[in-house]
Amino acid sequence: MKVKHIVQFQLKEELTEEQRLPIMQAFKAGIEALPATISTIREIRVGFNINPGEAWHICLESTFDTLEDVIAYGAHPAHQAVAGALKPHVRQRSCVDFCVE
Repeated sequence: MKVKHIVQFQLKEELTEEQRLPIMQAFKAGIEALPATISTIREIRVGFNINPGEAWHICLESTFDTLEDVIAYGAHPAHQAVAGALKPHVRQRSCVDFCVE
């Protein structure tokens, strides 16, 4: 079994679309570069919500072998650096981790 780690981010309302896009692109590039540094990542990708009627702006989807690997990924300094750059712009964050076959 594998573990799916799904995280959604809603950016702060005061950010304009022109301000949001480079923040989102930098986050995507940073996260998608992490497998070169964090070997426990099996798959990872970041997508941007194209539905303006929904609240979430960014979705991160990743796969790991175990929940312990997810926790270690979250604590890894490379991940912390990327997440830390996004954090000042985040209004809300939602996360779910679940097993898949």
